[in-house]
Amino acid sequence: MTNYNFEGLLNKQVVKRVFNMFNHGSKEVRLVGGCVRDAFLSIKSNDLDFAANFEPKEIINILGKNDILYEDFAYQYGSILAYINDIKIQITSLREDTNQIGRHTNIIYTEDWKKDSERRDFTINAIYLDINGKIFDPQSGIIDLKNRSIKFIGDPQKRIQEDYLRIVRFIRSVSYTHLTLPTKA
Repeated sequence: MTNYNFEGLLNKQVVKRVFNMFNHGSKEVRLVGGCVRDAFLSIKSNDLDFAANFEPKEIINILGKNDILYEDFAYQYGSILAYINDIKIQITSLREDTNQIGRHTNIIYTEDWKKDSERRDFTINAIYLDINGKIFDPQSGIIDLKNRSIKFIGDPQKRIQEDYLRIVRFIRSVSYTHLTLPTKA
């Protein structure tokens, strides 16, 4: 497994533009989720998700100053969809989920990238990539990619009970990536 697609991912015009708009001082955005996972697997991805240590109102302010069209229908979850050069991207504030019932949750904004990773579904979707190509992998997703396995973050039964759509995402991820459920030792 190589990082063959990181250069291509980081050199996409839309990715460069988002990094340039948001990365100033201690504030930054990082790529996360499917696009980073797919770069590890050398799979072409059109899925561009960013995590940000900005709150949604700050994200909207920056997008507005740069004349970027956006949708804020998931504002209550810290997530803003933006359209740059006809490409849809998602920028989501770092957060912790609390009192989750199905697809609904209360959220607490955080500055802690590790805490944000803990709310994600699978270890392989909690890998962050910054503007310089530096990886942050607090859930050891790279090891799981190397072992060709998909693991839930936390207790799988509890995580599925929190949100039953996670099982659908699990099945889709297995078929899409050709990874497998780890076997018990």
